[in-house]
Amino acid sequence: MKILFVSLALLAALSAHAQQPAPATGQTIVLQPGHMQVQRNPAANRPDRAPVYPGGEQAMGLFFLEHINYPAAAKAAGTYGKVLVNATVNEDGTISNPVVAGSLSPECDAEALRVVSLLAGWQPAMRRGHPLPVLVQLPVPFGEAGVMHVEQVQRKPAHGKRY
Repeated sequence: MKILFVSLALLAALSAHAQQPAPATGQTIVLQPGHMQVQRNPAANRPDRAPVYPGGEQAMGLFFLEHINYPAAAKAAGTYGKVLVNATVNEDGTISNPVVAGSLSPECDAEALRVVSLLAGWQPAMRRGHPLPVLVQLPVPFGEAGVMHVEQVQRKPAHGKRY
């Protein structure tokens, strides 16, 4: 009986150790405003509130539409999609160190870096009431990637009923 109890305790300890999160590997953490919460003992650089662009995602999308110059070479080649850019939102709400994390084409990558560096006025991430710099990932749309398609569905009358 003791052997069974000791083996179960050892097995439980090993499984708990295996489920612990891996140490930080330098990977980008994507913060989403709806999934932030205050933690009792968080890491020193983990914010309680994610950085927010003024007006939210919709305003950022409009900013991209107004400021992106779709490169002629990419347009001619029919290149469209999103360039993923990692950048730091600083304590003062400015953007620094933009780097391409997901490439589309060299021309689109360069334009995405240019436009992301223009983003300003962020509300910085907060930790216990103090602003702190946070790495964010921004998808910058090119071509058809920025167009939302809404499908129109025609309703058919059911069993002779008219709408």
